[in-house]
Amino acid sequence: MNRRQFLQHSTAGALAGAAALHPLAAAAGAANQPAPQRPAGPPTRRISILSYSFRGLLGEGKMDVFGYLETCRYRYGLEAADIWSGFFPTTEEAFLKKVRDALDERGLVLADLCVDNAHIWENDPAARQKNSDHARTYLKAAAALGARFMRVDAGGRNPTWTNEEFDHIVARYREYAQFAHDHGFRVGAENHWGTEGIWANLKKLYQAVDHPGFGLSIHIGGWQGTEAEKAAADRAVAPWVCHTHFAWNICEGPLVEKMENLRQAGYGGYYSVEHHSAQDEYAAVGIQLARVKAVMERWRAEGKI
Repeated sequence: MNRRQFLQHSTAGALAGAAALHPLAAAAGAANQPAPQRPAGPPTRRISILSYSFRGLLGEGKMDVFGYLETCRYRYGLEAADIWSGFFPTTEEAFLKKVRDALDERGLVLADLCVDNAHIWENDPAARQKNSDHARTYLKAAAALGARFMRVDAGGRNPTWTNEEFDHIVARYREYAQFAHDHGFRVGAENHWGTEGIWANLKKLYQAVDHPGFGLSIHIGGWQGTEAEKAAADRAVAPWVCHTHFAWNICEGPLVEKMENLRQAGYGGYYSVEHHSAQDEYAAVGIQLARVKAVMERWRAEGKI
């Protein structure tokens, strides 16, 4: 079960509230160039685990966000976290301060804040506004937590967006991107469901938003289309990627090829694994991490990093 399917069966409501964001400022020339990378250190240190990978333990009451951070640092020896919003019972300031303190105490960078129930387009205007409020709440949370990237989906469930949908999505992303840019991080879409799961649509979106605070989180191989089309999309998008997720099928399959796509494109973000089974999560995630680390060790031995 993927994140989208999980949420469709979940009773958890969206968190509300937020103040207005800064007005949109002009930012030209970004769309036709690859997203500038900000390497966060050697690739061997740029590994993370999307906390959704432990949703089974979360649902059983055996892990919370603090246990997740402890797991990243001391079970797996990582230096970065990738938090799914399902791990946040609240976004109140006092709670966020505890999370930030926990990150800092463990020397962890928040590579990604992965936010659900905030996608931009819904047909119902009230739902759009609710999601927008939710996104704004989490933009402030991302700033408070020192996130490098925050994922907000575009929304839409058809093969293409209508002109109304597209114009609204672009305008909203520009607003979010300006806030992110002003606070030292990026915000953007992911290709894991809906209209943005088609490469031509995501490419059009990236070029239209045209803002240095906007980027893409890519669920590797998560596109719609044939296997050949998915592989082509992974190669084409590589220069624009700000964050990644490697699911089990990639870690047990064409991982070397997929990671090489990113390395050769000068990727400066984090290599994050994502697990979906909700069973034996500690062991399964450990296997996925070992696969990613093995590729990096090979790069090191070959003098590529």
